[in-house]
Amino acid sequence: MRILVLGAGAVGGYFGGRLAEAGADVTFLVRPGRARQLAERGLVVRSKSGDIERPVPTVGRDSIPGPFDLVILTCKAYDLDDAMDAIAPAVGAESAVLPLLNGLAHMEALDARFGEGRVLGGICHIGSTMTAEGDIRHLNPLQVLTLGPRSGGPSVPCAGVAELLKDSPVKVVVSDGIMLNMWEKFVMLASMAAMTCLMRGAVGDIMEAKDGEAATLETLDECVRVATAAGYAPREKVLAQTRALQTERGSIFSASMLRDIEKGGPTEGDHIVGDMLARARALGVATPNLRLAYCHLQAYQARRAREARP
Repeated sequence: MRILVLGAGAVGGYFGGRLAEAGADVTFLVRPGRARQLAERGLVVRSKSGDIERPVPTVGRDSIPGPFDLVILTCKAYDLDDAMDAIAPAVGAESAVLPLLNGLAHMEALDARFGEGRVLGGICHIGSTMTAEGDIRHLNPLQVLTLGPRSGGPSVPCAGVAELLKDSPVKVVVSDGIMLNMWEKFVMLASMAAMTCLMRGAVGDIMEAKDGEAATLETLDECVRVATAAGYAPREKVLAQTRALQTERGSIFSASMLRDIEKGGPTEGDHIVGDMLARARALGVATPNLRLAYCHLQAYQARRAREARP
């Protein structure tokens, strides 16, 4: 199975690196600057589960050598249109596309571009980041890749990825209900991003506020009601884990979207909180906390655009 990974950053570099380490035929589609880093130093991953230091093949968007069996898409949602253009030459009649993006809105765009039958469902759980030098730092033991075919979609690539990674540190879950898995993560991400961005603080900071826990659980419940109305009610076991994560006293955990704001960068606000709010409105579900959180994110985006103008 020939695999193309778009991006060699914190997510694509980590999982692509583990696939390469396992002997898979992996090529990374990267921009020129990242290509130079990889040519000079190879792919470098620092992890308590085992470091990776190895040369890896790379291509640019103008030099993709024909269709691949599997294209793994790791990008920010605001780069999705450009990413789809970049991978288009790699997607042939027998190719499968595995997106590892946050949220759900990208699925509709990918289906429209490549056809629903080629697009797998997928999510990942990992704490990782990339340094300025291009090293990938794995921050905690968590490294789970969940993927699966949607209705009528391909299933062979899922089994292939699981087989390749069976002896690696990565836990691979091939799910026969991948859309429920994706909705459950969407609920967690949207509520976490809404609260930590709106409050400009980590979970533990919010819990110090008199109404912090109540507001957090209200926001989570709004997202749960949207998922339930959409036909994907989260399982209680998953909800219990999400509640515990979002109400832990002293926790320094926050959504990566908050870190994007603190750096003054673009966010996935439209793709995560905005999309959850849009789905709520379409389904007739009241979500006042989400509405306020999305207003906050839009104001941030408007200020950022204004300050960038000459």
